[in-house]
Amino acid sequence: MNRNTVRLSATLAAIDPLRHTPAGLPVVDFTLAHASTQAEAGSQRQVEFDLPAKATGDLATRIAKVRQGSQVEVQGFLNRKHRMSRQVVLHVTNIELI
Repeated sequence: MNRNTVRLSATLAAIDPLRHTPAGLPVVDFTLAHASTQAEAGSQRQVEFDLPAKATGDLATRIAKVRQGSQVEVQGFLNRKHRMSRQVVLHVTNIELI
């Protein structure tokens, strides 16, 4: 099975201005900050990271209106930033304020 699904609760740490592709599709790039405690090998581990993310279409327009610092739960998939990049970006397909 080829699964690539991410579900994450995080803080909306930074939001770039809404932009449009040459075809007119809205796109927004933003950064998610996550902090939690996770169980690993029988002990608790502090987890903290920032994750670059992006959204397109109507979802991008919605996210561009969300206040920085808001707590969100996102769902999406991972992909390269662009074809020649090794950097991973979360492509968000759903977002909920929590």
